[in-house]
Amino acid sequence: MAQIVRLYPENPNPRVLQQIIDVLEDGGVIVYPTDTVYSFGCDISKPKALDKVALLKGLKKEKADFSIIFDDLSRLSDYTKQIDTPLFKTLKRCLPGAFTFILPANNAVPKLFKNKKKTIGIRIPDNAIPRAIVDKLGRPIIATSVHDEDEIIEYTTDPELIAEKYEHQVDLVIDGGMGDHFASTVVDLTSGTAEIIREGKGDINLL
Repeated sequence: MAQIVRLYPENPNPRVLQQIIDVLEDGGVIVYPTDTVYSFGCDISKPKALDKVALLKGLKKEKADFSIIFDDLSRLSDYTKQIDTPLFKTLKRCLPGAFTFILPANNAVPKLFKNKKKTIGIRIPDNAIPRAIVDKLGRPIIATSVHDEDEIIEYTTDPELIAEKYEHQVDLVIDGGMGDHFASTVVDLTSGTAEIIREGKGDINLL
């Protein structure tokens, strides 16, 4: 049965934050808010947890296109190839924000996902909750959206409904208030220029 904890983006409670970290370090799967939609997540260093998240999406880990949540730009080099100055300026201008940037992955990424992946999607949400989790954990967490089976509503925005639906499939749900209906804007930077793959909440004028 999933635990439900309430956390406020303005001032995340350190005790609750530690509870979340304990679940992640134990290989648990969480649901957490971002600046867009609610997301499934786990500690990037836990292979079995990655398998569980992939299963929730009906995928195999090798085939899954998970994004990675960072707390700031300083850890990117652990997972990406060297980023040149113009691209770094784009990232700095847009992040934290409602963007997913696709970047060339370094050798660490295929080892994590047991595939031959040459790219990685990175996110630094404009929401203090996921950033505080990553900061305290000391490692990135996985991000993949909680979709709704409703044909009209693409994303479930109410954390209580998410907890009800996935109470036996995840270990903890963070109630950080109502989520958004719009996902992030996905931008491919692998060619050296910004190519919009999906227009979402992020302001494309910033690119």
